[in-house]
Amino acid sequence: RKLQQEECHSHSNVSVHWNVLSYCIDTKRMNRRKAKRRRRRPPAYFHASATASEERFLHQAIQNSKIDRSRQKDLEVPIGPTFYPTVEDMEGSPLEYIEKIRPVAQKYGICKIKPPNGWNPPPVCADMNTRKKFSTKLQQLDRLQEGISFGDGGEYNPREYQRMASKCTKDYKAKNYPHHDVMVSQEGAADEDQRKMMFSAENLEKDYWSIVETRSRSISVEYGNDVNTDEFGSGFPLSERGRSLVGTTNGNKVNLPEPKFGTEDYYKETWWNTNNMPSAPGSVLRHVKVAINGINVPWMYYGSLFTTFCWHNEDNYLYSVNYHHEGAPKQWYGVPGTKEDSNGLEKVFKNYLSMKMRDVPDLLHHITTMFSPRLLQQSEVPIYKLLQYPGEYIVTFPRAFHGGFSMGPNIGEAVNFATHDWIAYGSDANERYRSFARPAVFSHDRLTFTMAQHVEEEQCHKNCSLLLKELERIVEEELQLRKKLIDSGVRDVSEQIELPKNCLDQLDEDSAEYDDKRLCHACKHVCFFSAVACVCSQSNVSCLRHSHYMCRCPVQRRYLMIWSSENELNSTVQRVRNHCNCLKANQNQQEIVSSMMRLPSVALGVERDKEEHSEDSINVEPCGGNETVFRGTHEGNIPIQRADASNSIFTAPEVTSDEDRGEGVLVDDTDDEIEVVGVRVANSSSY
Repeated sequence: RKLQQEECHSHSNVSVHWNVLSYCIDTKRMNRRKAKRRRRRPPAYFHASATASEERFLHQAIQNSKIDRSRQKDLEVPIGPTFYPTVEDMEGSPLEYIEKIRPVAQKYGICKIKPPNGWNPPPVCADMNTRKKFSTKLQQLDRLQEGISFGDGGEYNPREYQRMASKCTKDYKAKNYPHHDVMVSQEGAADEDQRKMMFSAENLEKDYWSIVETRSRSISVEYGNDVNTDEFGSGFPLSERGRSLVGTTNGNKVNLPEPKFGTEDYYKETWWNTNNMPSAPGSVLRHVKVAINGINVPWMYYGSLFTTFCWHNEDNYLYSVNYHHEGAPKQWYGVPGTKEDSNGLEKVFKNYLSMKMRDVPDLLHHITTMFSPRLLQQSEVPIYKLLQYPGEYIVTFPRAFHGGFSMGPNIGEAVNFATHDWIAYGSDANERYRSFARPAVFSHDRLTFTMAQHVEEEQCHKNCSLLLKELERIVEEELQLRKKLIDSGVRDVSEQIELPKNCLDQLDEDSAEYDDKRLCHACKHVCFFSAVACVCSQSNVSCLRHSHYMCRCPVQRRYLMIWSSENELNSTVQRVRNHCNCLKANQNQQEIVSSMMRLPSVALGVERDKEEHSEDSINVEPCGGNETVFRGTHEGNIPIQRADASNSIFTAPEVTSDEDRGEGVLVDDTDDEIEVVGVRVANSSSY
């Protein structure tokens, strides 16, 4: 019986084990079936704690890498137009000539103007040997597409900068094009392989975009941009008839006849002189009497190989003109200034730098980004290029984005101007600046009403209609918002407080200072006609659009300050409307026909320009004329004209301190700026 019990017990254990084993096998089979039907879970490492910004950065990098893969073929950008004014055109106003070519040239965004034979301005008039030094911007070429801010470069006077630029250019040429000089000396046309070994504009353009696009090499350059002409001098001689804000007025010359083309006085007084152009007849900026560097007072640009002026359009969407004084050519790129094309460039910009734009929404205004024309072409944004040589002008049109780089040491000069057709672009720029809370260089409302004060000068019905349309828009918004605020409880204290009248005849120094004190705290718009203030603050004011952002006080504590009454606003509009109606009867039909012209397959003047520059070489020597050095003698310091730096027989030792100079410098420290008042020979009391 005991054996039977043990046998039964063993059978039951086996049965239990078998049942458990069968259950486990069935369970695994069921789980396997479910796993096939169930979506596979990703492994744990896939869910690493990546931030949302890191994921966006990864996505942007992937998208940008797809774009970069297309860089298999050479960059091909169509060439913009070149125009050739006559001597008669050069003796007149440049604005009149630009108005003639505008129907065609504006469609490209940029154009080149080449003066006729006989144009021979004096050498650069800037003080190349001044003791003053300007700061430079350090540009890292392989990071120009990242939108990073530029660092600080060295400080130079103009002569020192040109020496540095020449050395950098020569070093690059010797390293990358060592056989150039041999190729040039050979007779006969060079074949394709030989052309690739030449230090030419075509090859330098390829080198530049190879560095910028592929980041294959790390190269940094120092750019001497935005150098004040009132401090370091202009490249042009200054007017003696009061035609520039920084010139002089000689009463004996004011009423003399206009000097003839090519004479010495011509280059001082011609409106083609960049110092005079903002004040030329027909220029809106001639009513701006306050000097604004870079706007109506030119800036100088000291360039070196690959120094870059990044993508941007002008302040307040103004016109600009850039004159090339001397040195290596500049490569320009431009996009037409239509809303569609400028928005297309901004869209490419935002897509390529979407991460950066989230942190810096106004990155384009920083002028620190240079991305390839290839990106624009892939997005079907039209783009054109021009190669600017010494003695040539580049004109950019309102809202047109432009950028480029230098191909060696050079000296350029640029300034802004505005014709009467600019008013619509100025309105768009004003709205854009308000959206970014960016102050404008001058009040758009003020300049619009100043133009209205001088409406009799307007002889074109189309431009007068643009002015009238902008006036009606401004006045309508102003009066509607005034009524809305007063109805909401804002007090009108115009009868209790007498405010100074707006100066509408011109924008002078006092007016500019007053405008700076009435910027809207929210959008930085100049509150020109009226402003909202609150008793809680003695300094803050608001434009009529943004008074609700001003403070948390009840509406009844706010009050409206009015500089221009409703009657004054309406009478100004009516005055312009009457003049516009007078012009309508004499409307020029030509301006209607010209706007319908189509662009030719090859831009005007391209073939002629290529032929004229076919034999030109890239300058690598310092610019700015012969150097003047001083040799110390017992009789004093005698100036010596140096020969060209490359074959000079006299080499001045590098001076870094007064000890190296061997002489003491006496300074007058009564002012913030150091002024040399005498040089004393070492170990001597004589001056």
